[in-house]
Amino acid sequence: MNQGIFRHQYYRHILCAVLWVWVVFPATLLHAQAAPGFGIDARILGGRVIKHEAKFTLPIPAFTTGMDVNLVWHTDGSEAWQQRRHYPRIGVGIVALHYGNDAVYGNMAGVYPNITFPLITGHKLEWTVRLGNGIGYVSRRFNRTDPVNTVNVAIGAHVNDLIMINTAATWHINKHWLLHAGGFVTHISNGSVRKPNLGVNVAGGSIGVSYFPVTARPALMVRELPQLSNRWLLQLRGSMSLVSSNTAGGPLYPVYIGTATVSRRWHSVNKAFAGIDYSYHTNLAAHMRNNGLEAGNERQHSYKSAIVAGNEFLMGRVGIAVQAGAYLVKGYLQKEDIYEKVSLNYYCVLREKGPLKELCLYTALKAHLNVAEMGEMGIGIGL
Repeated sequence: MNQGIFRHQYYRHILCAVLWVWVVFPATLLHAQAAPGFGIDARILGGRVIKHEAKFTLPIPAFTTGMDVNLVWHTDGSEAWQQRRHYPRIGVGIVALHYGNDAVYGNMAGVYPNITFPLITGHKLEWTVRLGNGIGYVSRRFNRTDPVNTVNVAIGAHVNDLIMINTAATWHINKHWLLHAGGFVTHISNGSVRKPNLGVNVAGGSIGVSYFPVTARPALMVRELPQLSNRWLLQLRGSMSLVSSNTAGGPLYPVYIGTATVSRRWHSVNKAFAGIDYSYHTNLAAHMRNNGLEAGNERQHSYKSAIVAGNEFLMGRVGIAVQAGAYLVKGYLQKEDIYEKVSLNYYCVLREKGPLKELCLYTALKAHLNVAEMGEMGIGIGL
């Protein structure tokens, strides 16, 4: 009975939020400071938690519901990269998920910057994909003390990295209103800062609407752009991560990562790269020392190295890089042969000539298939 009442109130709150977002918010805020290409996108989410590995022993709720609201701007080509990227939309989204099992999962709310790329564009119909990364807060996590929640072996911290991927078919009703129907995938984890850290993945469908007070299709700047050279660069990067011990609530240990790659720019907006990386994991060394394993050889079993290759998608001073690595040397008792990494790079220095052509700050998430290993932050140069 109480569960039924809760669900009734939950959906009523969603309906009120939808009406406020679609009617009151546009009428007050967007009309006050409206500009071509600015709008708001609201979508209702429905899906299920995905069991992505055998260690994920949490009960799977019957249904997961949520709301995704995105304040969006349709780029107009004022920057050269916008035209080269076919005028994507930039946004800041707010998402809330009710997983469907309050006692174990709780609820999640997050904020994430995002970018939407057109895949197929027509006069009335289009197909897009939105990529976002931000911070998500989870109300229930693994805990041995009150409130006890030892069933949740997926989330060990309240604050987590949030990945949101949306794809949708869009119907342009007119220049103000758009209808969307599509799907989404979301992932949260804390990058092993706190164990346990299996992460929670949800996949499902979405329906929604966008409202643009002036126009959803602003006038686009089209001009002859110079073709950037397909230059080669030597890229050196150094970063650091913090990971916890295997015991929940245990101490944090630093991980030191170094990467050397050679890159080549192509089509003026991409950068392919390949090279080698190295990481030293003090948590592995501590685990072996504390358990009397590999005595005297802890250090040599605490580093990993891999051959890496990937591509970076360039958008002005911002780059999104995806890479895969094949291990040459594995850490202690490691089973995985490959890894994946996604990084967000901001270029403080970006020039065509000179000894230092690039200087960037970056953050990255490393995973083995759909299980995150660690998050990292660092600095890189291009020569």
